[in-house]
Amino acid sequence: MSATPDPRTTTASGADVRVRFCPSPTGLPHVGLIRTVLFNWAYARHNGGKLVFRIEDTDAARDSEESYQQLLDALRWMNIDWDEGVEVGGPHAPYRQSQRHELYREVLDKLVAAGAVYESYSTAEEIDARNEANGRAKQLGYDNFDRDLTDEQRAAFRAEGRQPAWRLRVPDHDLSYVDLIRGEVTFPAGSFPDFVLVRAGGVPLYPFVNPVDDALMGITHVIRGEDLMPSTARQLALYSALVDAGVTTFIPRFGHMPLVLGETGNKKLSKRDPQADLFLQREKGFIHEGLLNYLSLLGWSLASDRDVFSLDEMIAAFDIADVNPNPARFDQKKAEAINGDHIRMLDADDFASRIVPYLAGAGFIAEEPSAEHRAIIAQAAPLVQERVQLLGEVPGMLGFLFVSDVEYADDAMKGLPANAADVLTASVHALEGVDDFTAAGVQQALSTALVDELGLKPRVAYGPPRVALTGRRVSPPLFESMELLGKDESLRRLTALVAHLS
Repeated sequence: MSATPDPRTTTASGADVRVRFCPSPTGLPHVGLIRTVLFNWAYARHNGGKLVFRIEDTDAARDSEESYQQLLDALRWMNIDWDEGVEVGGPHAPYRQSQRHELYREVLDKLVAAGAVYESYSTAEEIDARNEANGRAKQLGYDNFDRDLTDEQRAAFRAEGRQPAWRLRVPDHDLSYVDLIRGEVTFPAGSFPDFVLVRAGGVPLYPFVNPVDDALMGITHVIRGEDLMPSTARQLALYSALVDAGVTTFIPRFGHMPLVLGETGNKKLSKRDPQADLFLQREKGFIHEGLLNYLSLLGWSLASDRDVFSLDEMIAAFDIADVNPNPARFDQKKAEAINGDHIRMLDADDFASRIVPYLAGAGFIAEEPSAEHRAIIAQAAPLVQERVQLLGEVPGMLGFLFVSDVEYADDAMKGLPANAADVLTASVHALEGVDDFTAAGVQQALSTALVDELGLKPRVAYGPPRVALTGRRVSPPLFESMELLGKDESLRRLTALVAHLS
C-alpha cells in the first residue's frame, strides 16, 4: 500500500497561488523553457495568483550575464510578465541565487539545530571501497556511513584537516505526493541515500538552494518538466525537514509537464535542434501570439476541435490539472500554420509595424523608415497579410517595391512560357493607353489584351508580367502591385524583362 501524502501539503488556491520560473542563465533560451514559463504564467493569471521570476546563477563556470539578458529579452518579446523577481523586485529579494548565500547559511544553521542534517567526511574513494567490501553495488552510491558518527570520530576527521559536507537525514519511510498532472506518486523507503546539501567548504548545491528558495518565497505550486520528476523525492524529504525546522509552514504541490519530443523519433527536443532555438524562430518571423498558442498545445488544449485561440482565452480556461502527461511532439509546420492564423488576426497597422524590422534586416529599408517607405508599407501590407505564415516571408514578397533593379529568380525564369516576350510586349501596349492606373484599370486593360485578344489563360497571361515586376513566380496580387509601383515604373520593368529575354 502506498504511503499517504504529507498532510502539511499546501491547499492554496485562487489568489494565494504562487508559482515560479527559475532558469539558469546558460545558453540561449529554448522553446521548452518558454513552454515551462507559459504554463506557470497561465496558471498564475487564471487563479489571480503570483508568478515569481528568479535566477539560479550559482554555477559561475557556466552562467553568464549575456544569457541573463537573453532571458529577459525572450520574456519581454513573448509579453510574459511577472509579479516578483529580477528587474521588478519584491518582498523576497534578492532574486538571484548568487546574492542569497547568507540566507542559505541561516537555513543550514536551522537544519543543524533541528538535527535534520549531519556532517559527512566520506570521500568518493572511501564510499566505493566500503561498497566493494560489503558486496554492495557501486552504483548505489553513499551508504549513510557518517549518519551516526561519534563526536570522537568527527573530531578525528577534523584533526586530519578534513572539512565536512552536510547531508540531509532522509526519512526511513515512503514518500508520497499527488502530482497535479500525474496523480499519486510514491517513492519507496530506501530509494535514495542521504544526499549532500552543502559541499565541504560551504558551497550550497542545487538540491538545497532550489527548495530553500521556494520555501522562503512561499511558492505553493512547483510546475516543471517531467525530466525533473526523479528529484521530487529529495525535495519532499528536504521540505519535510524545512517545515520541522520552522523555515516554512507547508510543502508545495508538484506538477510535472510532459516531455517535448523532436519531430522524429522518441528523443526529447534537444537544445541543439533548430526548432528549439527561440530566437531562430523569432528570426524566421514568428509572432509571440502564434508561438505561445502553439507551445500551449504541447500538453494542453482549449478544446478538442480548436487549435487557434488568444492568450486571454487560454488564461480563462487554463488549469494545470488538464495537462496531458503523455509526451508532446514539436511540429514545425503546424506551429507555422498557427502563426499564420495569428498574423491574419492582427490589426492592419499592427501587422505593418511588425514587418518593418524584417524589411530593414533584409536591407530594403532603413531601421527607421522614411515617410515614403512607411506609406508604401501601409499600402502593401494588406496584400501579403493573408498570404504569409511567417513575418520573415515578407521581404521576399515586398522587396520589389523598394529596389530599382529587379533580380529574376531562377525558378521564375524557368517557369516563363515560350511566348513570354510577346506577352510582355502586348502588356506594354495595353498599359500605355491606361489613364486610370489603378488595380481595376490595370486588370481591365490586361484582361482585354491578354485573355480576350491573345486567347491566353489567366495563369499563362499574368505570369510574365509578374516576373517582370517582382522577379518572383509568387508575389502579391499583380494588379495591386502595379498600382503601387505606378505606371512609369511598371512599364519600365515590363520593357526591361523583354530586353533581358532577347
